[in-house]
Amino acid sequence: MAKDKQEQALPADVAKKDSIGGMAKRLLNPKHISKVFGWSVQVAREQGAEALWREISFRINLALHRDTWQYRADLPTRRMLREQRAAGVPGGPTISVIVPVYNTPLPFLRDMIESVTQQSYEKWQLVLADASDEAHEEVGKTIQEYAAADTRIVYQKLAENKGISANTNAGFALATGDWFTLLDHDDVLYKNALFEVAKAAVDGADFVYSDEIVLSADLKQLVDYHFKPDFSPDYLRGCNYITHLSAFSKELFGKAGGGERVKYDGSQDFELILRLTEKAKKITHIPYALYIWRSHAASTASSMEAKPYALAAGERAIDAHLERIGLEGRAERIEGCPGAYRVRYELTSHPLISILIPNKDHVEDLSRCLESLYRHAGYNRFEVIVIENNSTDPATFAYYEEAKKKFSCLQVVKYEGSFNFSAINNFGRRYAKGEQLLLLNNDVELLTDGFLVEMLMYSQRSDVGCVGAKLYFPDDTIQHAGVFLGINGTAGHSHKSHPRASAGDLYRLATPQNMMAVTGACLMVKAELYDACGGLDEEKFAVAYNDVDLCLKLHAKGLLNVFTPFAQAYHHESKSRGLDTLSENQKRYEREKANFIETYHDLIEQGDPYYNRHFNLLFENYGLK
Repeated sequence: MAKDKQEQALPADVAKKDSIGGMAKRLLNPKHISKVFGWSVQVAREQGAEALWREISFRINLALHRDTWQYRADLPTRRMLREQRAAGVPGGPTISVIVPVYNTPLPFLRDMIESVTQQSYEKWQLVLADASDEAHEEVGKTIQEYAAADTRIVYQKLAENKGISANTNAGFALATGDWFTLLDHDDVLYKNALFEVAKAAVDGADFVYSDEIVLSADLKQLVDYHFKPDFSPDYLRGCNYITHLSAFSKELFGKAGGGERVKYDGSQDFELILRLTEKAKKITHIPYALYIWRSHAASTASSMEAKPYALAAGERAIDAHLERIGLEGRAERIEGCPGAYRVRYELTSHPLISILIPNKDHVEDLSRCLESLYRHAGYNRFEVIVIENNSTDPATFAYYEEAKKKFSCLQVVKYEGSFNFSAINNFGRRYAKGEQLLLLNNDVELLTDGFLVEMLMYSQRSDVGCVGAKLYFPDDTIQHAGVFLGINGTAGHSHKSHPRASAGDLYRLATPQNMMAVTGACLMVKAELYDACGGLDEEKFAVAYNDVDLCLKLHAKGLLNVFTPFAQAYHHESKSRGLDTLSENQKRYEREKANFIETYHDLIEQGDPYYNRHFNLLFENYGLK
């Protein structure tokens, strides 16, 4: 298969998922033959015959609904491996692969060792610290056979089994490389893994991690993909999404305080990763699956519930991390999501929150919104500014008077211009006295207690720009869980229309996420940041993309935008409303879409750092390409 399937994919009109007969019928259509032939020649010339065979096999197996992991775009071909061995990585480090061994089944052991000895990058050291018991003496004998054949393999039989952290630390003590990486004794590296790590190291990284794949015990059946975002600190505090493959410089290892800590056994790698990323100068995510996590009955890959002590250790690891970086808060496990955590941050102050709600008629929506806000806020320092915009129903104005009497700290201000969402909110901002602003649509119904506290937990932080909530359609499917760049050429919502109960891909619906943007339907931001950006852009983005534009401006200032799944609400917009392609509204939308593409073309082309390249850009369903 081509190295980048997006660039070298089979022509779309012959790549549809269909029966093999349907595919053959299209392929035999004369008007497509020249296109397919030209594509085939290009792939064969640029990537080799093996890549072409993989691409065709991928499409055939996809049509038959068969497992296609063997034909992934990031799986290296023999040609690629030959080129890597020939070129090497000039100036690349020696990488010590550290493996704590304990009673390893011999087939697993041989697979693991040979996955290192067959690396396309040759500057490696394999360190095996063996704590196997007397009944498994064949483990040591097998390793010694490999070590006798390759001096890069270092073996030590440990006097006793002191646990995973102590055994790993024995391996660290034997390692002499410039870089370290950990490999579980029953897992496997892809042959290009260390080559990709070395390239990242030469490029200035001091901490590197890759995507991974989970396979069955026999390494034949796909269990899961772990296609990860670029470094996301809030996500990492929610779960150890980095896991494997992670590699780091010896210098960084020292700065982070050295080896693993026994009191975190079960989550010892997670705890080490937290320390390493705290001190790292450049963290690089390699968007290729370089590591095979073997799933079997005793492995964490099979189920975190197989190791309940690991969950408690994870809580303690996050708490220690928060203390080191100066964030007040405490981690707790998320029920039903083993290995996922929620951080409850302490509020460092109690600022006034100004809540801006544009409204035109729709009394029922506004009433529901206000009732839910005052019921679920969980915070008493807020004011509400309803921004009246050209209502025509007398009942609306009667309701305003009723609402001002019923709800404390509520005022209604009148914006008389034509509908311009950005201008309306900017107008409301003039009346806001709060240090924090919450942009809130009038058709949002809050569902969770402590809603404002949850949003403020993040917005209070100096490293955070905008904060977004988890919004559902009335049919209990996902409407908003953060915004990704590039979907449909502009931007789209994460996991849109997934079931409310879904935890998402790798817990991305269950844990807080760093995102490029969040929706303005429910968005909290510091007033000073809003003002520094000039508010919402009234000229380019009167109605569409103004929220994304604001988030991207703050991202450009080095701030993190955060989605939290613990502030939940219904968004009563219509899923089936559709668009009137002949209306002025649609013409306006097309202008604003063009403005967005022109303004953020470079970012869109680069790809959203929080959206892995393996996921499609056509739909908002978080599906694979």
